[in-house]
Amino acid sequence: MKKQPNSDHCFVCGRHNPIGLQMRFFAGDDGCVYAEYTPRPEHQSYPGTMHGGLITAMLDELIGRTAIASNLWCVTGALNVRFKKPVPIGETVQLKGEITKQTRRALEGRGEIRLADGSLAVEATGTYIRIPDAQLAQYQNALDGWRVDE
Repeated sequence: MKKQPNSDHCFVCGRHNPIGLQMRFFAGDDGCVYAEYTPRPEHQSYPGTMHGGLITAMLDELIGRTAIASNLWCVTGALNVRFKKPVPIGETVQLKGEITKQTRRALEGRGEIRLADGSLAVEATGTYIRIPDAQLAQYQNALDGWRVDE
């Protein structure tokens, strides 16, 4: 698997964001994107359970990174999240994202979070809109901090 780049200040992946999740993502040879994460006590909602908003942010980033793995830059158009089981604090979970459909202007993707026992805890589907090349050029300065840390 190939490690994906991280930004400086993104809430989910930012290397230098002291209040962020600082997640790392990996592109698989199968076109999917993978990550693992261990929620910390400060990510809690109900006792011992990760906050649903943070879970949603993780899945949004994960599905968006399936586009990045295909060298597509997109923004979220819609995201639907289904919570099936609580995500426990302190236990490592596995994430997997994939593109399910792609058109010229958009892509659809799916993401999931599995618990340590392999059971499905959360799944999401989303539509992501491609950023026009002209707008992407405007973002270039912000993307200067986008790199893979060894």
